[in-house]
Parts: sequence; structure tokens; C-alpha cells
Amino acid sequence: MSAAILAHPRFISLEGGEGAGKSTAIASLRDTLQRRGHEVVLTRDPGGTPLAEKIRALILDNRQTLRGEGAEDEPLSAEAELLLVFAARAQHVREVVRPALQRGAFVVSDRFTDSSYAYQGDGRGLDPAWIAELERRAVGLRPGLTLLLDLDVREGRARTSGRDLGPDRIESEQDEFFERVRAGFRRRAAAEPERFRVIDAARPPGEVGAAVAAALEAWLDAACREPAR
Repeated sequence: MSAAILAHPRFISLEGGEGAGKSTAIASLRDTLQRRGHEVVLTRDPGGTPLAEKIRALILDNRQTLRGEGAEDEPLSAEAELLLVFAARAQHVREVVRPALQRGAFVVSDRFTDSSYAYQGDGRGLDPAWIAELERRAVGLRPGLTLLLDLDVREGRARTSGRDLGPDRIESEQDEFFERVRAGFRRRAAAEPERFRVIDAARPPGEVGAAVAAALEAWLDAACREPAR
């Protein structure tokens, strides 16, 4: 794959920490686009294809270790976690994202490469230059619009604690980890204001959904006003 990164105008990602309310926001994005007559493909990262979903399950395995017959418990290293995420992402882009964009659909993804910079870079302490190289070589694609649902870590953790299912491997991290993740997201948003829209996710779900829809509408209207190149 080429090392160039394409920011595609019909590719939209939603980012945020734990408990930020991405499900409600994604529904708002879908409804807004469909009202405008667009085909919408909803997907998630890592995941989105049968193979990528298997990799996702491996990454989020709450047992904390990978066990093999006759082998000692083997923790998943930060480096292996990053490479697994990019393996799933490369498959996802090839099989789902690019084909949908090529036929003219909008793709809305629950997370994308910004999460690797925040979680494996800021959270785990891995070199962002390595992440950038993987992004160029294995993915080559970036959203044209990224909506960041920003929420206080403790409030987000309080929201997720009420879920029926137990925490996965990432959700089981400590607050300090998620503070680094949040700071990483906010730095990326500040560095790329043309791509990011930051949404206050502390508000009630209906208000967050409305803010997401308004941000998308404004972005679409501005894109329509841009002169042809």
C-alpha cells in the first residue's frame, strides 16, 4: 500500500473515552446523513469484518492473558496490542471502508486510528512515530471529519460501571491510564481543528445527539460551499 494518507470527505469517525455515549452519537450521525439522502455504512474499529472481529475479541479478552496448551500465562504486550489493532484495521479498510467509499456511501466508524494514538500512544507510552508509520503503511486512510466526545474520566467510568457486562481488558485499566488517553485525544483535536469537532459529552444524551447532528450539518454545508478543485 502507498505511504500516502488520504483524508476522505465521506469518511467520519467518532472518538472518545469510556462511557462517552458513542452509540447515541452514531445514531444521530446516521439519521442526519440518511435525511440528506445518503447511503450510510456504520462500522467499528477494531472490527467490522469477521476476521477483524476475531482480532478485536483477542485484544479485549478480559482474562488478561493468552493461554496455550503447555505454555505459561502470556500477557499481551503493548507492542503486540498495537500490531493487532492495526492488523484488524488494515483488514477493515480493505474489506469494508474503501469499497463503501468507492461506491459513494458515507462511512461512520466507531473509533479509528486516532484511538491508537490516544490508547496505545498516550495510554501505553508507545512511540507515536511508530504509530504514524503503521498508519501510512497499513491503512493509508484518515477520516475527513472526526467528532470527539469529551468527558471527565471519573464520570465516564461511573457510566460504564452500570453496564450488565463486565469490563473488558481495556476498560479494566486504572483512571490514570484514561486520563492520559483523554489528554491525548484533546491534543490531537487541538492540533487538527479543521478535522476535529469537540463535543461536550457531559450533557444528557439527547443534547449530545443534537450537538453531534449540528456539527455534522455545519461541516456538510461548508463542504458544499467549497469551490471545486
